[in-house]
Amino acid sequence: MAQPVSNEERLFSLVLALLTTEQGLTKAEILESVQGYRQRYRRGGDNASLERQFERDKEDVRDLGVPLESIELPQEKGAVQFTRYRIPKGEYDLPADVAFTPKELALLQLAALAWREGSLSGESRRALLKLRSLGIDTEAPLIGFAPRLRARDAAFDPLRSAIERRREVRFGYLKPGEQRVRERRLRPAALVQFGGRWHVHGEDVGAGARRTFLLSRVVGAVAETGEGFDPFPGDPAEEARQALRDVLAANRAVLEVEDGTDAAARLGSRGEQDGDGRTVLHYTDEALFADELAAFGPEVRVLEPATLRDAVRERLRRTAADHGGAEDGDG
Repeated sequence: MAQPVSNEERLFSLVLALLTTEQGLTKAEILESVQGYRQRYRRGGDNASLERQFERDKEDVRDLGVPLESIELPQEKGAVQFTRYRIPKGEYDLPADVAFTPKELALLQLAALAWREGSLSGESRRALLKLRSLGIDTEAPLIGFAPRLRARDAAFDPLRSAIERRREVRFGYLKPGEQRVRERRLRPAALVQFGGRWHVHGEDVGAGARRTFLLSRVVGAVAETGEGFDPFPGDPAEEARQALRDVLAANRAVLEVEDGTDAAARLGSRGEQDGDGRTVLHYTDEALFADELAAFGPEVRVLEPATLRDAVRERLRRTAADHGGAEDGDG
């Protein structure tokens, strides 16, 4: 069985094919010959799904900044099957005075690898796609310093796809303190990273209001419902970030942190000292912050707020009980 072709490889093959033709290629010629399409193409058969894939890919290529042209000859006007596609190489070339050293190419590739699973995926794909299609080798060995990063949760890709195509989704979501997973229906508008974590912002269909959900709390697969929706007005990503900034400003913790400990090194750089030598930090999610503080054990003592102190104590009690210790915790 042939190995599946990745989206990046299919788009690269499409760009390369359209760069190397002067007269352009018809849709049928592309589907029959280009890597990523030809493996699924059925001569004389039903290729409707493959044609829809090509239509989406055309828009993806244009979104990446590639000047893809549609050419319709006068004698074939209105006959879409004869429309030809090409990329004028002169409009896609790098400036004549731009060149990259092997070290610079390695750094570009590392940057793309680091970001390809994050919010700048489109930018990294655009950079590498352009370099490769212009014949610049970006596959130099990077053994020893290629990053092993995962910048997204499992829900990231299906949510990004739903945002791009404006499709409603449903998924299971587990809130802190609850034992039962609840199904949410969302019209997703933006994926944002805040505080080192990914969130999705959109309209919660059940609540009839804008909501922001933490991707790490999504349980199971994200599925599209088949319902579409109109574009969101304004800047949904900035709306989500501002809401998260407001939550961050409102949640203030006062801690006693033991000097010279791992907790002092990790928390001290993120917070500030008050007049009494205590560490003051702000947080967006009490449950996740309580998990982090409890992991430091006796190196941290929560003074304020009481709800955070109780949450840390409960985690310490559970840990002690799970390991057969006394259920004692000073928080």
